[in-house]
Amino acid sequence: MSRSIGLAHIIRHDDGTASGVWGVHTLQSAFQPIFAFNEGKLSIVAFEGLIRPFRDGEPQSPMTFFNTCPAGDRLHIEALTRTLHLLNAGVCLPEEASIFVNFDPSVFTDRGVADKALRDMRLVLHEADIDPRRMVCEVTEQKTASQEALYSFVEALRANGFRIAVDDYGADESDINRIKELKPDIVKFDAHWITQLMESGAGFALLTTMVRSFEQQGIRTVFEGLEEGWQLELAEKSGASMVQGFVLARPELAPTSFRVFGKGAPPPAAATGAGVAPAGPGTAPAARGARVFGRRTAS
Repeated sequence: MSRSIGLAHIIRHDDGTASGVWGVHTLQSAFQPIFAFNEGKLSIVAFEGLIRPFRDGEPQSPMTFFNTCPAGDRLHIEALTRTLHLLNAGVCLPEEASIFVNFDPSVFTDRGVADKALRDMRLVLHEADIDPRRMVCEVTEQKTASQEALYSFVEALRANGFRIAVDDYGADESDINRIKELKPDIVKFDAHWITQLMESGAGFALLTTMVRSFEQQGIRTVFEGLEEGWQLELAEKSGASMVQGFVLARPELAPTSFRVFGKGAPPPAAATGAGVAPAGPGTAPAARGARVFGRRTAS
């Protein structure tokens, strides 16, 4: 079954999943788990929706895809990708898991645009049978048209009952001023910035101080883009609420295998220690090691 949304088409498949068509590209949803630390163990608590473009059956870089799309189409593309993620989440993900989806604040130029986008999204949530309280709206690091437009957009998100996350904290426009202005529920730290800070004791001390400050304000923290075991060790030591990255699990295209990690199901065997992470298919879990600063080199 196919239906149109703006200039795009959404195709529903026999297994219940959905894909999208935008020009010469086919778009698919991928989901990457987000894990929480809990008494020395890791458990899956959320998933981030990520778009995966294909052209003539060959995978394309998401950045390349978005960079080749006209700026005037970005609002429609954002709506399409969110719709795909929510339809697929309703089929593929555990019912109690939170769902992180991206919002580019630069496309919401006034409250009317934001309100329409969120009305449409609520209809999709209803169709996918997803409780709106599971939604976490990630405000990405792009610059907004104005501070007034950004405030209005965030007010619209809150008025609809959605939680708010600031994405890529430490990169571009995603700085402490954005945190003060938006007062988000969650802050996701930029992966490159995290790695830089973890390279030294002084940097790690600063990182820990920032995490503690956010947590004291009731703001939960996510370290994303973790790729090595030593980063996971330091993330736990810093007090971060949640972690995400290849060292834990790679994104999976819908339909995923993640639904088995629903309520009552045991976590992946590799997640029983906070320093030992579940890896992607065919990948050995990272070994637990001493907590040290900087990159770990082979002995």
